[in-house]
Amino acid sequence: MSFRPLAPGVRVWGQIHADDVVRAKDLGVTLIVNNRPDGEEPGQPASAQVEAWARAAGLDYASVPVRGRPTPEDAAALADLLAKTDSALIFCRSGMRSTAAWAMAQTASGAMSPDEARAAAAAAGYDLSGLPL
Repeated sequence: MSFRPLAPGVRVWGQIHADDVVRAKDLGVTLIVNNRPDGEEPGQPASAQVEAWARAAGLDYASVPVRGRPTPEDAAALADLLAKTDSALIFCRSGMRSTAAWAMAQTASGAMSPDEARAAAAAAGYDLSGLPL
């Protein structure tokens, strides 16, 4: 399986592991953004573990934990990170929260209309029809 593209330079995925970090690097990803809060699910890798994998691969890492529906602050934090890189992989448990935060960031900045953001999300396999954008 491959990471799902949302826009040029932005890919999304569910929970990642060490092999996914290597695969991301091979695709040119330079930043990994973790949208999962630690302890969300038994057995999930802790943020510090994912950061260690990323740093060992020579990638930048950031954690923007999103609990439930993303807030405007979550979207703004993600937007700030994405503005500083050419290629990022964002992830959460399933990719849905990451996609929602990305879409909120796109519409808040005016980079995309709500319809464009929803269409990009749908093309990646995520239904944001219930998310106010």
